[in-house]
Amino acid sequence: MFNLSIRARALAALSALALGVSITTGFTQNYKLDTAHSYVNFRIKHLNVGWSYGRFNKFEGTIVVDEKNPARSSVNFTIDANSVDTNNTRRDDHLRGPDFFNARQFPTMTFKSRSSKKINATTAEITGDLTIKGITKPLTVRVVRTGMGEMRGQQLIGMETTFKIKRSDFGITYGLPGLADEVALTISIEAIKQ
Repeated sequence: MFNLSIRARALAALSALALGVSITTGFTQNYKLDTAHSYVNFRIKHLNVGWSYGRFNKFEGTIVVDEKNPARSSVNFTIDANSVDTNNTRRDDHLRGPDFFNARQFPTMTFKSRSSKKINATTAEITGDLTIKGITKPLTVRVVRTGMGEMRGQQLIGMETTFKIKRSDFGITYGLPGLADEVALTISIEAIKQ
């Protein structure tokens, strides 16, 4: 219901944002997610009445920004399926089980970029492979750079993406149609230059 796609999209978003960064050094820049200031959130329609919201609390990712050749920029993102959190223990346990993420057999969801395209100074389009429950599907997202700054001598970049996926594409069909097939994901991150 709250697919890993959210995570994968988050990874794509990070990569796309990084691509939009204007770098003056002329060298490849490497970033690592600051998980204390990053979020992977999702929402899904319940009984076509209201929205159910959730998040993943554990994830990690890296971004490589190639300023001279943005097409060579990349992103890798991994989400811990067991960290799903909808503020309801019973529902979260169900989501971790075989009806949804089957987190015991498939503990992680991943996104690995294959290509990136700079759209403008703050926006990039990232295409890659999203894997959930052992099923891999192509995913393209647009990522927007939300800002750049410095904290305690470390250079930071912020990025965000919002996108939708179909959980049935990843073999998660439990509860259809009462629980919608489409899941909306928002991934908002801060990353630290390495």
